Amino acid sequence: MTDRTGPGAEPRTYAAEADWDTARALFDGGDELVLSAEQCGIRYWFDNVPQGTLRGHAEGHLPEVTTPELVREPGPLHEALIQEVAFRTLAEERAAASLAYLVLDAPDLVCHEFYATQLIDETRHAMVFREHLVDLGVPRDQVQARIDELVGDDRQRILTPLEDYVLPVIRDNHDFIGAVVLLTTLVEGVLAPAFEQSERKWRPLDPVMADIQKGAGIDEVRHLAVGSSLVRRHLEKNPGDTERLVQIVRDGMHLFYELPVIDQLSRWEALFQEGIAQHAELLADYEVWPGRRLLDTTPEERIGNTFEMTARIHEHRLKDMGLSAALA
Repeated sequence: MTDRTGPGAEPRTYAAEADWDTARALFDGGDELVLSAEQCGIRYWFDNVPQGTLRGHAEGHLPEVTTPELVREPGPLHEALIQEVAFRTLAEERAAASLAYLVLDAPDLVCHEFYATQLIDETRHAMVFREHLVDLGVPRDQVQARIDELVGDDRQRILTPLEDYVLPVIRDNHDFIGAVVLLTTLVEGVLAPAFEQSERKWRPLDPVMADIQKGAGIDEVRHLAVGSSLVRRHLEKNPGDTERLVQIVRDGMHLFYELPVIDQLSRWEALFQEGIAQHAELLADYEVWPGRRLLDTTPEERIGNTFEMTARIHEHRLKDMGLSAALA
């Protein structure tokens, strides 16, 4: 896409994968994106992300896009949304904290620059989700307390076990490539599909939430592509490391599927189902997926679709990295 910065200025062209209007979603071919860390350093980030992805969306959405009253007022729709936003805020904060170790342990300047930009991306995601809690009626000085209240159990049951597995690899063992594998499969590989699914279901009900997730998703697609390229290049040079990295993925995914993620999603989706039933007139013929109206879906179907799409993206990326043996 092109843009002009002022009268008589030369048109600016942004990278298609970073432009708000042209970036391909994961489910529309974005999972096939190929990018390297060399392509996505500091210069790339300044040239494309603030002005491409975030052009007019610095707060996660355009200023004229506002939070509808129907998701601000007490009720199941509000409760489903505020629980999800609070969890996303905390998950992004913890992801950013983990990335600080990759910046510290990066083996070269190229990786150092890329993961510095990813740290900024994840920190921004946490910020815009946090700001949306204020949009939803949480007093600014009570946001942290409300997050702790809403996410307390899920933090202990989901986020803490994940951190207990990932942090020793990143922080204690200084295993840079092992950390990249875990972030690409266990963190980004799970978050990115979840963002896109959530964007689609909230689009007709809360365009602010949908836009926040769209912007975060554009970033996550880039993170996945670069992480995959780093692992692929590492294994081309060090094929003997394949078995070790395969085991890291297997152990990580085994842990993930033991966590009560379905219980969490079931709570959110049950509230969401009750909420959309109360606002059916607003949804009309809105299709959450091609040929499938949101009103006709069930919580179980939406959860199943999320896991199905996550598994598809996961499989594609593992094969791309050279770790297809982990699929067994």
